[in-house]
Amino acid sequence: MFKNIIKGLRAYSGTFKLISELGLWKYFGVPILISVVIAILIGIGAYGLSDNIGGLIAKAWVWEWGSETFRTISDFLGGLIIIALGLILYKHTVLALSAPFMSPVSEKIEAHLTGITRETGNTSFMGLLWRGIQVNGRNLVMEIFLSIPIFILGFIPVIGFLSGVLLFFVQSYYAGFGNMDYTLERYFGYSKSVRFVSDHRGIAIGNGMVFMLMLLIPVIGIILVLPLSVTAASTVTVDILNPSEKK
Repeated sequence: MFKNIIKGLRAYSGTFKLISELGLWKYFGVPILISVVIAILIGIGAYGLSDNIGGLIAKAWVWEWGSETFRTISDFLGGLIIIALGLILYKHTVLALSAPFMSPVSEKIEAHLTGITRETGNTSFMGLLWRGIQVNGRNLVMEIFLSIPIFILGFIPVIGFLSGVLLFFVQSYYAGFGNMDYTLERYFGYSKSVRFVSDHRGIAIGNGMVFMLMLLIPVIGIILVLPLSVTAASTVTVDILNPSEKK
């Protein structure tokens, strides 16, 4: 899997050049706007809710001694929970709503790389949107389901530090999944796409790692995350699906 993670990371090399060469920047206008708006809305919500969640956690401490210290810790944990949930919601909402715009981009990249034009399975706007909602809705539920026990792991002494690492890998996997599906939509139905990404989870993690790290870059990261990650995911996924068709 490690080799596939590296392969997913290396796919980002040359993405700026490919986007410019194919004139793809114009296709990213609406998805970038979606990304910025969703990020602002989630940021506002996170700012307002972190103290409330911290207060709920603090109620678990029923003793007077140490209550102020525990409240400080609770506020910190509340912030972490909000950040984790905010990233999960941001990622899947943006990936789902961007599907009608990103699938045609992936199609153009595949045509450039292989010389073959393979149209999307459902070329209607609503069809592509529904596919995006279906895939990312499923991934949202799965990611939250996996993240809860991992977050609880953080409270265990000595091994608690693994919690952050595992959360990062889980978030990366599902981010890469969403980016890869813009290409897989032309080849597989929903169930087969899930199996394909599971079989190539290293690729998804490698792609998603850059996706998640870019979100740490103020403003610029939110603007460029979709163009670069979708382009990288498309090139590497096309390479896997068509190893003998490269131009």
